[in-house]
Amino acid sequence: MGDMLSSPVGRFRLFALAEAVSWAGLLIGMFFKYVVVGNEIGVKVFGPIHGVIFVGYVLVTLMLAHRWNRATTIWALVASIPPFGTVVFERWAAKNGKLTEDVQSVND
Repeated sequence: MGDMLSSPVGRFRLFALAEAVSWAGLLIGMFFKYVVVGNEIGVKVFGPIHGVIFVGYVLVTLMLAHRWNRATTIWALVASIPPFGTVVFERWAAKNGKLTEDVQSVND
């Protein structure tokens, strides 16, 4: 995990996954709050966690914005809105060479 945090690309990948996991936790909390038992504990726990991770994802995305064209950056930011969108975007970006450590190869 230390290697993952040593580069902007690694931090982006970590936050993309963490954002999706926190979304899952928040959705489960909302299910229990609104559908099952009316218990708010899941929302009270995962709401702030998801909020912090969401902000972290946006920040690491902006750290990589200089490497991407405007459309890629906008899609990366939009991906943070729907549940699990960050993982979908991260996989697309990796497949299309947007997450390489070589700056020259990702500017297009």
